Amino acid sequence: MSESILVIKLGALGDFVQALGPMAAIRAHHKSARIVLLTTRPYVALAEATGLVDEVWLDPKPKLFQIGTWRALRRSLKRGNFNRVYDLQTSDRSSWYYHLFLPQNAPEWSGIARGCSHPHANPARDAMHTIERQAEQLKMAGVSITEFDDPAKLDISWAGADVTKLAPRAPYWLLAPGGAAHRPDKRWPAENFTALARRLTDAGRTPVLIGGADEGALSGAIAAGAPGTLDLAGRTDLLELAALAKGAEGAVGNDTGPMHLAAAVGCPTWALYSNASDPALCGQRGRQVTILRRPSLAELAVPEVAAALPLDKLGEAD
Repeated sequence: MSESILVIKLGALGDFVQALGPMAAIRAHHKSARIVLLTTRPYVALAEATGLVDEVWLDPKPKLFQIGTWRALRRSLKRGNFNRVYDLQTSDRSSWYYHLFLPQNAPEWSGIARGCSHPHANPARDAMHTIERQAEQLKMAGVSITEFDDPAKLDISWAGADVTKLAPRAPYWLLAPGGAAHRPDKRWPAENFTALARRLTDAGRTPVLIGGADEGALSGAIAAGAPGTLDLAGRTDLLELAALAKGAEGAVGNDTGPMHLAAAVGCPTWALYSNASDPALCGQRGRQVTILRRPSLAELAVPEVAAALPLDKLGEAD
């Protein structure tokens, strides 16, 4: 009877993208196994497209008082007859799921749940970059990630959605001016993105704004201030976003999920960081990634960002 493996990765987007290497390593290690991914709705289509898992289950993420939902989740997990679980989320929630298998014998479990069979037993794990942390976790569970420890080694053929109705004629650049609304200190000022978009247009490139539907006001204001800019915020799914990034000359943006996706599919990426987040722990990884960082992003001037990009005329003043 073949193995049955469960992988847990709930989000967010940047973290999900950085789990693609570990998922590829798990797939290679368990070649003939049935692999199920437990995740959340935003990542279902992306997970299915990668071909790294055989089934995708939605995590209902029950609240504490939702006893019926907890019981249904427990039944589903037990009926999965899993031989091993790889908890790549390693959160309090995902670790609690380990206890849903008890009091019967739980499957082998790689993660940080108390009492699990293959713990990531490194007290300094939180000081590691996400990719190195997951690689060490898998190594402690007997899974080598050497073939997949760099996004450049991953198969990105899944990033092939038809975006002919969305994308402008090449050449174009992606701009990601958004990010978590409650973390404004992770955002480069909107007026700076407007100025950069104008420089891109002057250099014969089309700026393309990407982001979520909740960032429509932000992207709309930037587009209004930079004629010739294409505003696609809220108009793409993750597979379309990946395909757009694959065809772009480059991407410039804040420390936000779409920038991780762009980097992973090989788009030359310039990620802007303040001291509100640490690229040594969560920075984008990819074939061509440049990190530009200042204590406050207000200190990062437009000419400095423009000069870092490999395009003529971008260093000129507005």
